[in-house]
Amino acid sequence: MTTAADAGPLTVREVAVRGQAVLDEVATAVVGMAGPVRLALAAVLAGGHVLFEDVPGLGKTLAARSLATALGLDFSRIQCTPDLLPSDVTGSSVYDPATSAFTFRPGPVFTGLLLADEINRTAPKTQSALLEAMAERQVSVDGTTHALPAPFHVVATSNPVEYEGTYPLPEAQLDRFMVRLAVGYPDRAAEVDVLARRLGRRQEGATVRRVVDAATLLRMQAGVEDVAVDDDVLAYCVDLAAATRAHRAVEVGASPRGSQALVLVARGLAVLDGRAYVTPEDVKAVAVAALAHRLSLTPQAWAAGLAPQSVVEEVLTQVPGPTTARRG
Repeated sequence: MTTAADAGPLTVREVAVRGQAVLDEVATAVVGMAGPVRLALAAVLAGGHVLFEDVPGLGKTLAARSLATALGLDFSRIQCTPDLLPSDVTGSSVYDPATSAFTFRPGPVFTGLLLADEINRTAPKTQSALLEAMAERQVSVDGTTHALPAPFHVVATSNPVEYEGTYPLPEAQLDRFMVRLAVGYPDRAAEVDVLARRLGRRQEGATVRRVVDAATLLRMQAGVEDVAVDDDVLAYCVDLAAATRAHRAVEVGASPRGSQALVLVARGLAVLDGRAYVTPEDVKAVAVAALAHRLSLTPQAWAAGLAPQSVVEEVLTQVPGPTTARRG
């Protein structure tokens, strides 16, 4: 019997239709976050992980949960705290008296979408356990490697305004997030809409229905692989990443993984626009989200209050784009 997962990739048009349906469903619960949620879905279609970083109360957790529900993924949440242990995430071996043997009991990381809430509040040792899961899609417990289910994605939230009791994410882990997204405060109309919707539904939680399932998401991700990227657009991505390394305010610039993230997320965004090709505008639209968190600024730039986002925005104005672009 042929399953959905064996049916082959969806066409770009089919991915675009289903992707827009997911965004429309998420928008029924999440207000004023259309841009960040769109980039988050593009990153998921590209097979990546997402970091939402902004002040509390802006709906980051709601956005992650709603996206998981609309995509039909199994969902687990871990509330990151300083005393969270690696085994609390990965699982552990438990002795079974009946068999006189140890049995592995999977942790919350064995899911389709894992929400790591306030990830910067957990200790580096636990962050390292998540790093293996994000990088290799597996976990190692007591010398045994356990593969994670497919698809597997991490959506993490981070609070950038508190420092006491937090552990900044190391560069290696930040680099594993395909995009880092800032939500920002909603405008006046959106905030009024948030209040009106809360009063209208007469309960705290918003209900989001499932639009696709895990097998369909895998087919959508396979369809994204058919999106064409011209050589001049590839060169443009490399030039942008290289420009961050040469910037006077940057101590460590974007790695080749950064230029790869540019291409992959741009493909996801192109598909959501119903196109089977990537344009320079797609690359520009994802550049800040895909590159800024990969930059380490010099002490002088940091002391002067310069933000990595500003560096990427400056690079975008300095690096010339391709003179030709595919049309169709």
